[in-house]
Amino acid sequence: MLQEFKEFVSKGNLVDLAVAVVLGLAFAAVVNSLVADVVTPLIAAIFGQPDFTAITIPVGDSEILIGNFLNALISFVIVAFVLFLVVRAYNQAFPEKEAATGPTEIELLTEIRDALRSR
Repeated sequence: MLQEFKEFVSKGNLVDLAVAVVLGLAFAAVVNSLVADVVTPLIAAIFGQPDFTAITIPVGDSEILIGNFLNALISFVIVAFVLFLVVRAYNQAFPEKEAATGPTEIELLTEIRDALRSR
């Protein structure tokens, strides 16, 4: 059982996933700082308030917190745009190499059939 656990932990996929999670958490901290320290002050300069949490819609005895939704939406758009830029830069830095094309399955099966017929 210990040997199986060692093999499981030492698999490349698990290590790659762990690295991706750690990098994702660090990246999230950077994006959160971008939103809180750069975008929020820009929103405050343009609209007069640092975020939209004060925007609510009263409904009976409760409120719809539309401002919180707008804050989350702005954060999502910023994260999506930054990820787009990162993926785009990665794709330009490391272009995909075209896979060598070989015979198709049908061509291989045809060759096998012909070889068997010739015997």
